[in-house]
Amino acid sequence: MSDLDLSAEIRQIRGTFATIAEVSDLPKLEKEIAQLKIEAQEPTLWDNPESAQKVTSALSRKQAQINRINEIASRLDDLEVLISLANSESDKSAANEATAELANLKKLVAEQEVLTLLNGEYDSRAAIITIRSGAGGDDATDFAEMLMRMYLRFSEKQSWPSQVLDISFAEGAGIKSATFEIDAPYAYGQLSVEAGTHRLVRMSPFNAAGKRQTSFAAVEVVPLIEQTDVVDIPENDIRIDVFRSSGPGGQSVNTTDSAVRITHLPTGTVVSCQNEKSQLQNKAAAMRVLQSRLLELRRTEEEATKKQLAGDATASWGDQMRSYVLAPYQMVKDLRTNFEVNNPDAVFDGDLSGFIAAGIRWRKTPSN
Repeated sequence: MSDLDLSAEIRQIRGTFATIAEVSDLPKLEKEIAQLKIEAQEPTLWDNPESAQKVTSALSRKQAQINRINEIASRLDDLEVLISLANSESDKSAANEATAELANLKKLVAEQEVLTLLNGEYDSRAAIITIRSGAGGDDATDFAEMLMRMYLRFSEKQSWPSQVLDISFAEGAGIKSATFEIDAPYAYGQLSVEAGTHRLVRMSPFNAAGKRQTSFAAVEVVPLIEQTDVVDIPENDIRIDVFRSSGPGGQSVNTTDSAVRITHLPTGTVVSCQNEKSQLQNKAAAMRVLQSRLLELRRTEEEATKKQLAGDATASWGDQMRSYVLAPYQMVKDLRTNFEVNNPDAVFDGDLSGFIAAGIRWRKTPSN
């Protein structure tokens, strides 16, 4: 067996990784973690819950960041040892293992490179995603449910905890809308590029003639509010309604008026939560979602003002940011980045990493 030579590819990965490590400033990161650990061990830390949450959240994010970097460094070293072993003993299985590990490391380094671009004010936050069906009847409500499953599957594959907060079921198929929380560091920074209008083209399963149907769904992504954020909501600015939870029968949450709907009167923002059995729990969850949306509204208004002052009032996101085509051919294409794949089934099963990475890079280009 000829010697396995992956030296050129490993040099390229190490070059990219060295840039990532430099941008991440590991010595500074380690000092910050050490200081946060000291603060987290203070007996009086939770005397001030807001300050405690800020400390523990920052520590979790920074530890996750340095752990990812250290893991890549260790696996690169192990890979070179594995290649040496494969060559010295002409071990075909070790050579195959080394080739597979190289592919995995390329993917890990590319993902970490993308994460270094997430330096926005709220990028490190967890995310709240709301999906709403648009034009297209039953196809649109079915599409909305497909998108919800897609994001939940993506989160599951990343080992990110998720929680559905509210679902409004359609009379026919699918859902009118859904709101769910993805609680992981940098979930918002990554998933925020998914916001916009999504379009589905397929042979309709709801049409007796089996004609091709185009349908739409809107995806909204906002950062999860933290207790350290200041979003003042006077009591007079909100209306709270309680109602009985809806959905498939047999659920214990359907037996009492535990669901909560909160309307923010000045902006017309409406949120609801029916996931919990307790009205108090649903109210707390709904308030958290409302505060997150108001925080995002404030952020977008500030950005719009900045663009107007700079003489650029053109929206950078098109009405249709992605197309999912199932007929007459198979393709999913992002219309902003031109990233595309020819396997819609994999995408709907949560294979979104390529689209997200392309979206983050696109967002960081000077023209955007």
